[in-house]
Amino acid sequence: MIVMSIWCSSLSLSSRSLAIAVVVSVTLLYFSYSFNACLLASISRSLQQSNIRNLLALTSSTRNDTSDEGNSSRSSRSSNNSSVSPVSPVSSSSAPPAQTVTSSLDGAPKYQLLRQQGLRPSRHLPDTLIIGVKKSGTRALLEFIRLHPDVRAAGSEVHFFDRHYQRGLRWYRHHMPYTIEGQITMEKTPSYFVTKEVPQRVYHMNPATKLLIVVRDPVTRAISDYTQAASKKADMKRFEQLAFVNGSYAVVDTNWGPVKIGVYARFLERWLLYFPLSQLLFISGERLIMDPAYEIGRVQDFLGLKRVVTEKHFYFNATKGFPCLFKSEARSTPHCLGKTKGRNHPHIDPGAIERLREFYRPFNNKFYQLTGINFSWP
Repeated sequence: MIVMSIWCSSLSLSSRSLAIAVVVSVTLLYFSYSFNACLLASISRSLQQSNIRNLLALTSSTRNDTSDEGNSSRSSRSSNNSSVSPVSPVSSSSAPPAQTVTSSLDGAPKYQLLRQQGLRPSRHLPDTLIIGVKKSGTRALLEFIRLHPDVRAAGSEVHFFDRHYQRGLRWYRHHMPYTIEGQITMEKTPSYFVTKEVPQRVYHMNPATKLLIVVRDPVTRAISDYTQAASKKADMKRFEQLAFVNGSYAVVDTNWGPVKIGVYARFLERWLLYFPLSQLLFISGERLIMDPAYEIGRVQDFLGLKRVVTEKHFYFNATKGFPCLFKSEARSTPHCLGKTKGRNHPHIDPGAIERLREFYRPFNNKFYQLTGINFSWP
């Protein structure tokens, strides 16, 4: 009897231990299952997000590549009469894969912030071109207008329409900056203005392209052009020897580049065959130096931008005789555009200058008639 009682007590104790063990095991299994389920869900979400990013990058690249064939610039999309002419195809190696472009873009904090706000930056063909004129103030114009938050520009001269046209629009687009909806894409290459084939090529890219042309007294421009060239070549002949034939002031050498470029009317006539005057804005190089805020105000109006860049952005450097910036897109401290701006010109014989003024006078008058603007050059 006593033995039975002890056996029953032992059996009861074993049952309780077994029950506790079962409960503990089930609890451990539950927590283990929950942890693994959460881990798997997290990995799955990460994979899905990665796939979505890659898909969006591929879609964006494909859409932009297609827009190269159909005139991808934003202004052309809003224009009903825009047209595109095929350009020589390029190999896929001429531009990086979409994933590479996206990866480099993802590294920029400001673009990460833009994506968080639902904005996805992408490259577009330019809406606006600064097409010239060389040594008239095109670099100053570019740096001044880039102060506007809605203007994004290629940092260097791309020379697509005059040197690299055979590379195609995809190559050209790859050299443009990233922009978001509402921003203007801009590019500057002064030699576009004087290159014969460029007007038609720009028209084929986008007939709605807006064109900015900085002009300057052609005599002063020619001397500035010569000064730049002479700074790179120590044994260069004197200006008077190059500007005239046979050392006499009687015949101007119109084949010499610095002189030839100043015949603005001849080059403008080519552009007016493809673009109406309303799509061209002429900026005075002289006034751009003396009153940059005024000229940049005109540019902002022409591009349909709010007047953000004003007098407060500029100060005048009396030593250089050139306007400088309190800050720019690249630098937040006051600075001038470079040591070559405001460079001193060599002494030129006054007789040579007067002869060149006589030479340019009829061409200047023709230019005034074409543009409807009297620049009052001597």
